[in-house]
Amino acid sequence: MKTKQLTKNFNISEFRCKDGSDVPDELESNVQKLAEQLQIIRDRLCEEIGKNIPIKITSGYRTPSHNTKIGGAKNSYHLKAMASDIYVEKEYMQHLYVLINELIDTEEIIAGGITFYKNRPFKFIHYDIQGKKRTWKT
Repeated sequence: MKTKQLTKNFNISEFRCKDGSDVPDELESNVQKLAEQLQIIRDRLCEEIGKNIPIKITSGYRTPSHNTKIGGAKNSYHLKAMASDIYVEKEYMQHLYVLINELIDTEEIIAGGITFYKNRPFKFIHYDIQGKKRTWKT
């Protein structure tokens, strides 16, 4: 299992596929860039809230077979190690969603897909670094 520290608070192991597969070597630069964006988001969130709030990754890289198994989009950025499904403590989820949108709009982080999955048993935010802002209904 890979355990490379990508940023102050994110390790490559957090982005492993849920089927146990590591991020492939050829996609490590993508996951590095994603982790750097998540670090900017985390630092700003902690600064605004005034306390240390970890961002947890529920889904990072996905193998094609795992993506198919869970019904992921055929062209998902998870397949490229350029997407993450994340969450924080429940009371800060809305704040996190608004913050990511603001950081994209002010070009402080890479623009990408941003969606808040509120209508699931487990709420999470999808953020990817595809290069243009995009949202979709959940």
